[in-house]
Amino acid sequence: MRENEGKRPVPQAEADGIIEGRNAVIEALRTDTPIDKIYLAKGETDKTLGHIASRAREAGIVVVEADRRKLDAMSRTHSHQGVIALAAVREYVSVQSILDAAAEKGEPPLLVVCDEISDPHNLGAILRTAECAGAHGVIIPKRRSAGLTAIVAKTSAGAVSYVPVARVANLSATLKELKKQGVWVFGTAAEGTTALYDADLKGPAAIVIGSEGDGMSRLVAENCDFLVSIPMRGRISSLNASAAAAILLYEAVRQRQ
Repeated sequence: MRENEGKRPVPQAEADGIIEGRNAVIEALRTDTPIDKIYLAKGETDKTLGHIASRAREAGIVVVEADRRKLDAMSRTHSHQGVIALAAVREYVSVQSILDAAAEKGEPPLLVVCDEISDPHNLGAILRTAECAGAHGVIIPKRRSAGLTAIVAKTSAGAVSYVPVARVANLSATLKELKKQGVWVFGTAAEGTTALYDADLKGPAAIVIGSEGDGMSRLVAENCDFLVSIPMRGRISSLNASAAAAILLYEAVRQRQ
């Protein structure tokens, strides 16, 4: 039995992708366990937590400071000792490897770019649709975004095993690089000037889906070649992020047939 084992057995918590307690997180870092994100108690500066933070940053893992109440709410063991890690269910890839895989298939790349999709259920649903539509990969930002956690994997219905996901430090810079490589960038926006069925999605395309609440950030929107509006015939003026992704992806599928 581990010393930080609480009311719920640690093995079950870890099966859910949650690694709690200082020793457990240090061991995960030592064994190069794929970790999506590490949450540290805000304001605590003891030596062990500092060691965890520095090891994580050296490994390129996102470290987030969170207040104790958030950690308590996330905890399954009730003994997190000021640190909780979320395991990644698979490793991230590079954007270039996604483009290379499309080229090897002789297909124009079809990518989905998620601009701060923080709800893991939405990200999982987007991955599921991307896989079904034959998209070559998904790009997410390192911060303010859900990652490849157990909840995302479950919601994706297995798609996380098949869709390559790249995680980048700066989405705007990534979009600029994609455009240099001949990929057209289509953002979804209610005020978009290009109607969905007028958008040419047959060529190399990256479809940008904005966050659940605020849509695309200003810098990301400015780096889109086209802002695409989805026809709205009802009284509600917006769609769920994963539904918007599905609509654009399957319009791309239709055009590419």
